Amino acid sequence: MSAHDITLSNVSRFYDGVAAVHEVTLHAPPGKVLALLGASGSGKSTLLRLIAGLEPLDGGEIRFGEQLIANARGAAPPEYRRVGVVFQDYALFPHLTAAANVMFGLDKLAREDREREARAWLARVGLERRAGAYPHELSGGEQQRVALARALAAKPLAVLLDEPFSGLDPVLRAELREMTLGVLRETRATALFVTHDADEALYVADNLAIMKGGRVLQAADPRTLYDAPTSADAAAALGPVNILGGMISGARVATPFGAISTDLQEGAPALAVVRADAITLSPGQRARVTDRHPQGATDLLRVEADGVIWRVIASARTAPQIGAQVDVAIDPRGAYVFLR
Repeated sequence: MSAHDITLSNVSRFYDGVAAVHEVTLHAPPGKVLALLGASGSGKSTLLRLIAGLEPLDGGEIRFGEQLIANARGAAPPEYRRVGVVFQDYALFPHLTAAANVMFGLDKLAREDREREARAWLARVGLERRAGAYPHELSGGEQQRVALARALAAKPLAVLLDEPFSGLDPVLRAELREMTLGVLRETRATALFVTHDADEALYVADNLAIMKGGRVLQAADPRTLYDAPTSADAAAALGPVNILGGMISGARVATPFGAISTDLQEGAPALAVVRADAITLSPGQRARVTDRHPQGATDLLRVEADGVIWRVIASARTAPQIGAQVDVAIDPRGAYVFLR
């Protein structure tokens, strides 16, 4: 499979004058996974439909490699884009077997070659023995595997995955996510992966774009996005944060839990943003633990000081009990100040 990069330049799409996607510029490198993270209505799925050719552009352009695929004046039809799509509901043809579903996009091959290729792809996703089963006879995880095999069998230039695991239980979701990433790496396909789950986005992405209101808030590699967000919204998209308004005074923003340093404009109104995992608690008097919820290896705590309540992620083995008096230390690597 020969992967191409995908470049979106100032791409826009409007519905009744309202922007579903507004001037989005992104680059998906060849053979890598670009994850699009955002809440429902942020424009993620619309962006995928624009790339697939299922929606027209109202502005900007899309290129596969050096080839112009779409702009506001026209677009190549979907069948010429060589894009494989895995939808949230899998979109398998109910009247076709698993093998026939995979064969559907191989119409340029002879019948015998189509059957051989389809079975090879089903074997690759662990479903060779289910080749003759119809979608209603397959579990949700099996249907997802068939959809992935169908998307990749035609050797697309890009694979678009729209919330492909959202309906699955956590264990199966993790298993199929790992399998899918393995197949994508093996085939070196350029992939765009839409999700509203921050943990999933961080796990699958080589590059990650955070979307809100049809715009890209920030795009970079996952580690950069987590460690160096450029806004409170971007920080909050990747995990629990605490946000408190204040003023910059003496190159700091004061909070009941400790001051946060900044080199931003003195005297300006600001937001102090602290990740819940950037806080360490120890016995003391500054704050009090008001709540505690187990999350496996970690607990999510709420601590209160001067009427302000912050969330803290702490080791389940060492986290203080509800009612404990604690001191609070803020790791500056997980604390940020943004102008309001």
